[in-house]
Amino acid sequence: IFALVLNQTQSKRLVKFSQTVTFAPYFISMVVLVGMMYLFLSPSSGVVNKLIEALGGDPIYFMADAKWFRHIYVLSHVWQRTGYQAIIYFAALTSIDIGLYEAATLDGASKLQKIWYIDLPSITPTVVTMLLLAVGRILNVDTQRTLLMQAPTNLGTSEIFGTYVYKVGLLNNQPSYSTAINLFQTMINLVLLIIVNYTSKKLTEESLW
Repeated sequence: IFALVLNQTQSKRLVKFSQTVTFAPYFISMVVLVGMMYLFLSPSSGVVNKLIEALGGDPIYFMADAKWFRHIYVLSHVWQRTGYQAIIYFAALTSIDIGLYEAATLDGASKLQKIWYIDLPSITPTVVTMLLLAVGRILNVDTQRTLLMQAPTNLGTSEIFGTYVYKVGLLNNQPSYSTAINLFQTMINLVLLIIVNYTSKKLTEESLW
């Protein structure tokens, strides 16, 4: 969606500024990123909780609350990788023949119609490829980010395959058991990839093989 909006933006300066601002978080170290999250969400001095208190609410210890873990993880992941992912789609959009847009303008097409009938069909191969690559690692949640965000009070939702394998294999010195878990995870990813690849080939004629 972000790439589609950028593609329809007329101001080149605004496009470059937006790309720079959204791409910059990708280069932030994971340790620094999680540290920033702890600062922003601190129950005593965090900006978010200060705003909650200003609106009459009580401060929330976001990083220690199990019910908030998934939301914070997803939002931080989206914030850090949106710019990077958008570049791939934006590159595909810039390769579309400009004559298609000119013809659509002459026919009186709106921007939404251009997106629906020109942009989306043109980038379908890229979207499908990115989807298949994502499905192939769907269970490989960012272990480093999760470990840094993990606390005894949020283990109910923050314990994932990666952190469990790390604890079993390295902390508890059970390499064979951790290897079996990792193999099980890889097999599930492979099965999901084959299913989605087959479905995509039937529906869109686009696939990895």
